[in-house]
Amino acid sequence: MKIVIANTSHFTYADIICDTIGESAKVRGTGIAKRSPEYIKQKLEKGNAVIALDGERFAGFCYIEVWGHEKFVANSGLIVHPDFRNKGLAKKIKKAVFNLSKEKFPDAKIFGITTGLAVMKINYELGYKPVTFSELTDDPEFWKGCQTCKNFDILTRTERKMCLCTGMLHDPKAAQKEKEIEEKVNGKAFKRLKRIKEQLFLKKKQK
Repeated sequence: MKIVIANTSHFTYADIICDTIGESAKVRGTGIAKRSPEYIKQKLEKGNAVIALDGERFAGFCYIEVWGHEKFVANSGLIVHPDFRNKGLAKKIKKAVFNLSKEKFPDAKIFGITTGLAVMKINYELGYKPVTFSELTDDPEFWKGCQTCKNFDILTRTERKMCLCTGMLHDPKAAQKEKEIEEKVNGKAFKRLKRIKEQLFLKKKQK
């Protein structure tokens, strides 16, 4: 299994990526915005995606979207093919695209919206924090991408203030300050407090 930065040589996987995203939405019964093969190819061409392959078999995928003149980037479309699920691959893909985002856009805030508890847990481990939608990008094109989601009516009724998704954000400047504080105080106590906060949040989402 290998996870690599996607490029034009991976165009042949565009259809299966879209099909896998669509099938996952049906199974989960929750909102995943649809994406066309042409849209996916744009991400591959710009090197704004990572793809997991088992030999030549498609295993997983995630891409980067850039918003607000590179002030925000989103890691979107995280998907693992059914044949490769429950093996920790989603976490590896998410970490790979997160690192790619930081490398290409070091000053940008990285965010995502999700209904998946597993994705929320991965985000926590990467340093994301739960936030209100008002702290995410106000770029209308990002929210336009939610139109194909079955829950879009909720988003519009609340004037983009809330939906079934949870907004999560990684602010590199805030993360650096947190790291500096951690170095000044007892490291073990600080990490224990972070774990408690994470557990409380995940328990709340499970209810």
